[in-house]
Amino acid sequence: MPHDPTYSLRVSISDRPLTQPHPSRLSPSHPARGHILAAHESAMAAGEPGYADPVTGFYVMTAQTHAQRGFCCDNGCRHCPYLD
Repeated sequence: MPHDPTYSLRVSISDRPLTQPHPSRLSPSHPARGHILAAHESAMAAGEPGYADPVTGFYVMTAQTHAQRGFCCDNGCRHCPYLD
């Protein structure tokens, strides 16, 4: 079945706090979870759109940035605020 390009426009923001990623995107048992969440919270507090992942160095967008965009891009983002 082909991907529905309008799917992301119909998804609502989750009730989960923006500081908490969905467990399927960042496992509660991830060995660097504390460092990752600290980097995420620091970026959000500073109004930065993202942060460098402390493990990989990859750029990761914050939940706040995703929420401000207004829709889910359906790319499996770590801090997607639309994932229930």
